Amino acid sequence: AGAKKWLEWRKEMELLSDVAYFVLTTLSGYQTLGEEYVNIVQVDSTKKRVPSFLRRAVFIALHTVVPYCLEKGFLHLEHELQREADESRTLQSNPALGLSSRTLMRNWIQKQVGELTEQQKKTVLQIVYVLKQCVPLLHRLHLAVFYISGTFYHLSKRITGITYLHFGGLQGEDQSIRSSYKFLGIISLFHLLLTIGVQMYSFKQKQRARQEWKLHRNLAHQKNMTKEKTTGRHSRCTLCLEERRHTTATPCGHLFCWECITEWCNTRTECPLCREKFHPQKLIYLRHYQL
Repeated sequence: AGAKKWLEWRKEMELLSDVAYFVLTTLSGYQTLGEEYVNIVQVDSTKKRVPSFLRRAVFIALHTVVPYCLEKGFLHLEHELQREADESRTLQSNPALGLSSRTLMRNWIQKQVGELTEQQKKTVLQIVYVLKQCVPLLHRLHLAVFYISGTFYHLSKRITGITYLHFGGLQGEDQSIRSSYKFLGIISLFHLLLTIGVQMYSFKQKQRARQEWKLHRNLAHQKNMTKEKTTGRHSRCTLCLEERRHTTATPCGHLFCWECITEWCNTRTECPLCREKFHPQKLIYLRHYQL
């Protein structure tokens, strides 16, 4: 029970510890352990005054609370949008939701999602997917800019304009270190551009494969409909209640559409009819099957 509770509330405990640490140090006007170790102090954009209390409070909120709310918000929103695809999926199957999911945030998201149409839900789900992919890329871009410019290691500090002044040390050493970090920043930018290019190419390939699959499925369906009219044979899938397309057999011998049974296997590893357990790798796609 202890480990389960820890997993359910791990994010909240980490959030509370981070907020408490920054309140006792940054918000109270003291240096953090890392700042004290390297002899640096926080200053505002003018580099003549320490940041105001409000500026430091906004930095702490952006650095701790906002990332937590974004992560939980995306998680709950994606869960609510996908819930209709599988009504039997419960919270116990996803430890990340746990007890912390029963919050005002989740209730508000559930209410808003319930007012959307099916097309709007699909659009919002795509937007959530794109945002989840863009957030890590934004952090990598910001890190590369930091290596090149040497200021604002955290995105929250860049937004609030909090920078540092360094006391002690030799200026020549700082310049030599900064030049090496600039080179690292340029490499990071090239790597980021390469990653974006690979992801865009992969996305286009998936779109192309999806279009080809739809075209192939429609042609096969039309062919099967023509055969049904001439032969009078009926072979329906028990999942979609339509004519089987790309007939696939389970190890127990039952037949379904390939698309239907693979989607079923994403949440259950058992036969929809006899409930016999099997691995999705055991599915057999029947080519040139006529019945």
